[in-house]
This record gives sequence, C-alpha cells and structure tokens, in this order.
Amino acid sequence: MGPESVRDALRTPRAAAIAGVIFAVLLTTILVQLRLAAQSEPFGPQAWLTNKGIAWVPRLVPFTGIAFLWLIGVVRDRIGRSEDRFFATVFLGSGLLFTAMLFVASAIAEAILADATAAQPQASLAAWELARRVAALLLNSYAMRMAAVFMISTATIGLRTRFMPRWLAILGIVIAAILLLGIEVSRWVEVLFPLWVLLFSLDTLLESFKRQAPEIPVS
Repeated sequence: MGPESVRDALRTPRAAAIAGVIFAVLLTTILVQLRLAAQSEPFGPQAWLTNKGIAWVPRLVPFTGIAFLWLIGVVRDRIGRSEDRFFATVFLGSGLLFTAMLFVASAIAEAILADATAAQPQASLAAWELARRVAALLLNSYAMRMAAVFMISTATIGLRTRFMPRWLAILGIVIAAILLLGIEVSRWVEVLFPLWVLLFSLDTLLESFKRQAPEIPVS
C-alpha cells in the first residue's frame, strides 16, 4: 500500500465512524458509572472515595479523549474545502476544550484516589472534598457545555455542507440546547451527548458501506 492509498484509507468516513463509536461507548460508560456511584452511596467525600466502581473510571479517559480527537480530525478532513472558517474554529476549539477539561477532571480524580489509598481516611478529607468538587465542576458544568457548543457547530456545519442528515443535525442542536440549559436539572442529560455521537457515527458507517457497495449491472 503506497502513501496515497494510506492517505485515502485514513480519510474514509469509516475511520470517523469507528472513532465515534469507541468514544460514545467509553464516555457513556464513564458518565453512567459516575451517576450510579453518586446515587448508590451516601453523600460525602469519604463514600465517593471508597466506591470501587470509580477507581477504574479515570483509566478510560485517555482512550476516550484519543478517540474524540481522531473523530474531530477525520470529520474536518471529510468536510474539506467546504468548511466554514467561523464554525470550523468554534467546532475545533470547543472539541479541544472539552477534551482538555475531561483530562484535567480525570487527573484530579485519579490524584484524589491515589492519595486516599496512601493516606489515612481522615488525613486529607477537606482537601479531597475540594478536589472532588473541582473535578465535578470541570466535568459537569464546563466540559459538557463545551460539548454542547461542539454539537451546535458540528450540526450547523452539517446543515450547510449536508455531510450529515438534516434530522441528525436538528437533533444535535436540540440536545445541545438541553445540555446548555438543563444540565443543572439532571446530570443524566449528559448521556445525550455520547448518544448523539453514536447516532452520527452509525449513520456515517452506514453511508460508507452504501457508497462502497458494488453496483449490480442490469442485463
């Protein structure tokens, strides 16, 4: 396979679809685990620290971020020259900010868990609670709102360039509005973001198979 063949393979919509599916599954797993842990344990930082389901959540974040960055890169390449500079800047900036905040929140959470394992249960309770609140604020209030901006810009580009179905673009705008305005009402609405990415990825994968399907000659 020559350099041009490799480049064509990387530019295929299937690359974006696979990355999107991986990202959607991993982020959904992370968000659902966090919500279940918050509901199943009594309130307090010590209960959060002793929850066994939380320990492996930060380890999934790097792979989640890598899949999301791959999705951004391939989608931008798919849009190509029809990309609007304004919405492209918002699209790329919000995606990078979401990834950065996700990484920072995960790093804080993992540091708390590591410190809690090495220290006495009550040694740094106040510091742990402060760090927990910072991580939760980064993820729930800032990162998810950047995800909403990412959805709005992506959906707008999709409407203008028609690289995604109209219904999917409109659904993205609606879900983004819910994330922007309703995130404080229920944390479960956060799951709508990876769900939309999953729908977009599956639609992209389906379209790629349709385009590469061999045409049957009519006799």
